[in-house]
Amino acid sequence: MTNQKPALNSILFPLLLAVVIGALAGIGAVFFRWLIEIGINVFWPGEGDFVSRYEQAPIFWRVGIPVLAGFILGPLLHFVAPEIRGPGVPEVMAALAQRDGIIRHRVTLAKSFATATFIASGCSLGREGPIVQIGSSIGSSLCQLFRLGPDHRKLAVACGAAAGIAATFQAPMAGTLFVVEILLFDLEVTSLSNIVIAAVTGTMVSRSFWNEGILFQAPQFALGHPAELLLYLGLGLMAGLLSLILMALVFGFSKGIDRLKVPGWLSPALGGIIIGILGLFHPQALGVGYEAVTQVLQGDFLCTTALVLLLAKLLATSSCIGSGMSGGIFAPSLFLGAMLGAICGNLALLIWPASLMLPSHFALVGMGAMVAGTTLAPITAILTIFELTNNYEIILPLMLACIPSIIVVRVLHGFSIYETRLLMQGIRIVRGHDANRLRAMKIHDYICTDVSTLPGNMPLDEIMERLLSNPFPHFMINNKQGNLAGVLTLRDVRALLAQPGSADTSITAADLMTRDVATVSENDNLEKAFHLFSHHHFSFLPVMSASQPSQTVGCLKKDDLLTAYDQHILRDHCLPSSSLVCRLPGKK
Repeated sequence: MTNQKPALNSILFPLLLAVVIGALAGIGAVFFRWLIEIGINVFWPGEGDFVSRYEQAPIFWRVGIPVLAGFILGPLLHFVAPEIRGPGVPEVMAALAQRDGIIRHRVTLAKSFATATFIASGCSLGREGPIVQIGSSIGSSLCQLFRLGPDHRKLAVACGAAAGIAATFQAPMAGTLFVVEILLFDLEVTSLSNIVIAAVTGTMVSRSFWNEGILFQAPQFALGHPAELLLYLGLGLMAGLLSLILMALVFGFSKGIDRLKVPGWLSPALGGIIIGILGLFHPQALGVGYEAVTQVLQGDFLCTTALVLLLAKLLATSSCIGSGMSGGIFAPSLFLGAMLGAICGNLALLIWPASLMLPSHFALVGMGAMVAGTTLAPITAILTIFELTNNYEIILPLMLACIPSIIVVRVLHGFSIYETRLLMQGIRIVRGHDANRLRAMKIHDYICTDVSTLPGNMPLDEIMERLLSNPFPHFMINNKQGNLAGVLTLRDVRALLAQPGSADTSITAADLMTRDVATVSENDNLEKAFHLFSHHHFSFLPVMSASQPSQTVGCLKKDDLLTAYDQHILRDHCLPSSSLVCRLPGKK
């Protein structure tokens, strides 16, 4: 038997595809930012940054522009492209889990235009999540154009998402880890190089347009005393609680609109009314908000100012995203984290005035902790702040803040803001798989009845013969009544054989078997089995009878579950109504 090397085309083509997608996603990020700047110039003519221009406008204009944007774009979001509502990341997650990365072509332009208009009008939304969806849409459309298969398409979506994030923050590592942590839970190692190449390409393209390349003028971070780490730990706990408050307000606002039975095409205008009124009092809480974040990092905000802006940003963001506008949550999370950090930093100086701590240091760490809490992606949050500062000393405080933040959210809620949005739509993603599909598939349809059983009193030498002769060396052990007593696998015997002279012939199957066995019922669905397989190193599960729970009717193999899921996905895309051409093996 000879080892066949992979064809050169199979190696070079994905890499070339990653470069093309990375370049296009980088251009898409630049185009999207350009649209926002054009919108600001149209809506708020004048000199200076967004806040300065906003304050120069008449009151009726400040109130009317966000409402008008919601009123005009509402029908587009509701009737033409409903998938562009919200942050964009949940929609990419759903496309990967449910549709093998198929995203409609219209998403690229529709998402760019709608989100840029909302942000330019003053709505409190982020541009990073939309860029993820824009980049993913570019990758998906390119694969659909050339009729590439599901594997190439899913990888292309991931490459586009990584390139979009990397281009925005000039942070290729953060873009790569964003995809790994949030989009692809079951990523193959061989795919990582393609995602890295796409992220680097997107960064290089964006840098050729944005010479400065730095979003924030971050202060030089320095840790004065090890005891300061306890304060950053407390900051992380508060960031986790603030993340929960943000999610509660966002989805509470959405549920409130549903209870009021506001038409879907009109709800963005309702959010625009709140933004228009709020902007009269706190214009710094509007838009992306990076100008205010920069001022906090430069130490220009007092504790009371930061607290007021934190509350205003909570109201502004929840009303915009909750009303169904198109925009992200990443930038609002950075804003809220910076304000929370500034508050904690000022309080820490009151407690410990002799220290060298600065409120801007806490603001920087708070940004990462807040992003970690809302997205449940701590590595992405840590690397984003690290690549923005290029200061290694910030890593330890960031880790001590981000981990408690996600623990608070995991314990008290359990899901990120992206997962929560999908759950509200009836979609549950389990480690990259759509749980709704697994929930509809019953175990009794996938049982393997050809299961080997052993009596509990079988001696060791006979056990070894059965293990060597059986292609699937996994056995169920029954007691004298014929009920399941345990399972015996090669792993149970391996430890015994590893000890010289320990192979006692008096040892029986009952002595070696695993007694604490996880089982499933034949009437359970595959979601339950998937959870067991994902949390334990099981290769099969005994399946118990529904009428006699102590009796086994067969087993469910992990490979059979994954094969069944893949076939279920394939069948959906082979329906006659599908726009893709599906060719099964042996068919022409």
